[in-house]
Amino acid sequence: NDNGQVSLPTFYNQVKQPVGALSETLAGTSTAETRGLDIQGNIAKVETSQAFQNARQFAKNATKQLLPDQLSAAAAKLDEYTRDFVKTVPFRGSGSGSRGELFEQLGFYYVGPIDGHDMDTLVQVLENIRQDHEDGLLQKPVFLHIKTKKGYGYEPAQKASDKLHAVQPKFNVPKSPDEKQKPKQPPLTKVFADQLVREGERDEKIVAITAAMPGGTGIGIFEKRFGPERTFDVGIAEQHAVTFAAGLAAGGLKPFCAIYSTFLQRGYDQLVHDVALQKLPVRFILDRAGLVGADGATHCGAFDLSYLSCIPEMMVCASADEAELCHMIHTLAQIDDAPTALRFPRGSAYGDIEMPPPRFLEPGKGRIAREGRDGTLAILSIGGRLRESLKAAEELEEKYGISATVADARWVKPLDKKLVGWLASDHRAVITIEENAIGGFGSQVQQVLLDGGYLDGMGKTPVALRSMVLPDRWIDHNTPELQYDDAKLNAQHIVDKALAVLDRVGVKVKSTVQG
Repeated sequence: NDNGQVSLPTFYNQVKQPVGALSETLAGTSTAETRGLDIQGNIAKVETSQAFQNARQFAKNATKQLLPDQLSAAAAKLDEYTRDFVKTVPFRGSGSGSRGELFEQLGFYYVGPIDGHDMDTLVQVLENIRQDHEDGLLQKPVFLHIKTKKGYGYEPAQKASDKLHAVQPKFNVPKSPDEKQKPKQPPLTKVFADQLVREGERDEKIVAITAAMPGGTGIGIFEKRFGPERTFDVGIAEQHAVTFAAGLAAGGLKPFCAIYSTFLQRGYDQLVHDVALQKLPVRFILDRAGLVGADGATHCGAFDLSYLSCIPEMMVCASADEAELCHMIHTLAQIDDAPTALRFPRGSAYGDIEMPPPRFLEPGKGRIAREGRDGTLAILSIGGRLRESLKAAEELEEKYGISATVADARWVKPLDKKLVGWLASDHRAVITIEENAIGGFGSQVQQVLLDGGYLDGMGKTPVALRSMVLPDRWIDHNTPELQYDDAKLNAQHIVDKALAVLDRVGVKVKSTVQG
């Protein structure tokens, strides 16, 4: 389906010519040429028909029997060139423009382009193709080139070039006149982008890179402020984005390479060899870290803390809220001697947090968000689950009289070993929580406790350690709240985990709620 809205920087940064081979190849096609597409639709019905395919098969068999092998191969090529010529030259502007031969050379039988909104033609061509394969008239895979208009039939979607792609369950729900609308908070992506712009105004060496996601990553906001001289969209080529960022860093610039957590996996080899091994100060910004609601398992950033924290000398941090996000962007802009990564979740700012001027956060230094009083339980959070951890602590105190300490690690690497050691020494149990698969933050904490002898039980009571991570399965798309319930990472699940581990270490817990 060719709707001109694929993630390719076809006309990005005021470039008038398309970028990339496939983008350039398809640039001549246009749904504006209605008459041309109608003609192409009729040709497609003919060239996929049984009569036409029978005629082609007869001609093929005849040339094989009557002509030498060399001439027979030439005749097969003549078939491709003739079909391409018929689609292109007499009907200039129809959208074919000698495109078919590219796909024929790749081993496809090219059909189209046809109008994807002409259902009669589309269904007939698809039925013809299926019948041709079933009858053995076509042995090649078919490349059916369909032209559509993005948002066809819904004017707001047609006007918004990069919006309204996702299915929204609250689509056009009527609202009561008396219903008070809560003020909408900005997406965290915009919080990041606005802060990056402020950093860019302070430091002209800061540049931004995206892999065909200027809107999704917020880099488009940076581009509007600083233009194409400091903004680079490399298309769907995350590997190139990473190596390109390495080159810019080696040249003395300060690249912020913004890629969704799940898509940075494509550039992992380049990250290790071209960035980390060279100790180049590339700043990786990982949006959509953790569960992503309606975007589902394909976009879920479940693995970055695992695959980044194992890389030597890599610095990795995760923001708990919008204020921390701004602090961390400001911090990364000043780290010039190591590669760094910042992850933050999909979603909006809380809106109830004071936004102080950004300040430098010392790498490897966490913070206490809530100090407990009885030394029984510590909850150590990284990233966006901090607020749920605080809610769980409040419930534990209100219902069970447990005064839990809650800490925000801020950094996965370097990890705050002093903070981890204090939590283990002064509490009977420690729970880590993260929006990541096994092998991430909890594993780093466990290694510190193992190396420090906190789990040995020699000479002192060992601390009981529990980790809360994403489950070992794919989580289907849903509302974020239901996804967190499914993953058992909400406040109630933290409470349940806390009660279970305290019972394990012999702490008697009684409900203080009179019922």
